[in-house]
Amino acid sequence: MNAPLPPEVLKQHLIDPEICIRCNTCEETCPIDAITHDGTNYVVDPDICNGCMACVPPCPTGSIDNWRLVLRSEAYSVQEQFGWDELPGEKPLPGNLAEGAPADAPAGASPPAAVAAAPAAPAPSLPGASVPPWSAAHPYVNLYTHKAPASATVVGNYRVTDEDTGSDIHHIVLDFGNVPFPVLEGQSIGILPPGTDAQGRPHHARQYSLASPRDGERAGYNNLSLTVKRVTEDHQGRPARGVCSNYLCDLAKNDTVQVIGPFGNTFLMPNHAGANLMMICTGTGSAPMRAMTERYRRRIARGTNGRLMLFFGARTQRELPYFGPLMKLPRDFIDINLALSREASQPRRYVQDMIRERAADVLALLADANTCIYVCGLKGMETGVLEALRDVVVQAGQDWSILHDALRREGRLHFETY
Repeated sequence: MNAPLPPEVLKQHLIDPEICIRCNTCEETCPIDAITHDGTNYVVDPDICNGCMACVPPCPTGSIDNWRLVLRSEAYSVQEQFGWDELPGEKPLPGNLAEGAPADAPAGASPPAAVAAAPAAPAPSLPGASVPPWSAAHPYVNLYTHKAPASATVVGNYRVTDEDTGSDIHHIVLDFGNVPFPVLEGQSIGILPPGTDAQGRPHHARQYSLASPRDGERAGYNNLSLTVKRVTEDHQGRPARGVCSNYLCDLAKNDTVQVIGPFGNTFLMPNHAGANLMMICTGTGSAPMRAMTERYRRRIARGTNGRLMLFFGARTQRELPYFGPLMKLPRDFIDINLALSREASQPRRYVQDMIRERAADVLALLADANTCIYVCGLKGMETGVLEALRDVVVQAGQDWSILHDALRREGRLHFETY
C-alpha cells in the first residue's frame, strides 16, 4: 500500500533524457506549464509540478513516466536536469524518513502518492484518445535507445513529389537484416543524425512516422519506410537547413542509419473485421495513412475490411506525396478526397472543407461504432478538423460533445500532429 509521504519528502517527476525524443507533447499537454526545455533536454520544474499526470498518457515513448523520492530541500533543479545525459539513481533518504516512505517507492513508472501540497489541476481536454482501439495489436516500444540504437541499411530513397516543386519529399526504405525491429501501423521511430549540435553534443533523435505496414515495405521482409520532407526554411520562411531531414533525403543506397524506438502505443489501427478507417492528413502526415491503407490492401482477399475514407491535403497535386500510386487504388477500395489549396484551376480547399462537403458520408461513418478516425499533419489542423466534424454532427441535430467524448474514451479518435 502507498502511505502518505512525510512532508519533507518529494516524489519528484523526471523525464528520462535517454528515451525522450523531444517531440514537445508533454510541454503542450501540461495544464500548469511545469514542463520546459532548452536545446538539450525536456524537464519538469519541481516548484510547479503537482502530479496531475496529464502529461503521462500522451507521451509516445514513456520517457515522461519517471519518479524519484528526494528530500524536498534537495529536489533536482531545472538547471540540473538540463545538464543530464541520463537519469540519476535513487538517493538514499535519511533513516527516519525512509521508514515513512511507501514500500513500493519508485524505481520508475508509477503515479505519485503525494507530490505537492497544491491541489491537482484538471487534466486538459485532449482532442483525441489516449488509449488505442480495443482490437489493436500489442505494440513494442523503446526496444532501442540512444545508447544502444539499431543499425539499418538504406535499400531505397525515392522522391515522391514532382521534381519542379519546392516540396522535396522522399520515400526512404530501411532494412534491418537480422535485427528484430517489430512495428505496427501508426508507430514511429527515431533517427540519430550524425554529428554534433552547437554545444558539441551528439544530435538528438528526430521522430518519423512509419509509412509501411507491419509486415514490411516489401511484404515478408524486415524493412520499413519513412516519408521525409527536406526542410530548407523555418516556420517564418527564413532559410534553415533541417539537420535530420537533409541527412535522410541525401542518403544513398547501402548507407547505414542509426535507429531508436519503436515509439507509440495509442495511434494504432483496429484489427477486428469490418473496422472502418477515416484518415485525415496533410503532407508527410500521409505516412501512417499509407501504412494503414497498404495493410488493408494486402488483406483484400480475406473480405474482412471495412470502409476506407481519406481526406488528403496539399498545396497542389504535384506536391502531393504518393499521388500516382494513390490514384491507382480501386475506387471501391478507398474513398479519396483531395483538398488542394493552391491549385491554379481550382478554388482553395482544405481538408476541413472536404469533410463538410462529404457530410452525409462522414456522418454515416461517425455513427458506426466500428469506425476509427486518424488525423496526422501540422499542429494547426487539429482545430479545423474538430470544428468540421462538430459541424457535421450538429447539423444533423446531434450532440457533438457526447460523441466526441465517446470517440476519445473508446480509442476511436487519434491525433498525431507536429
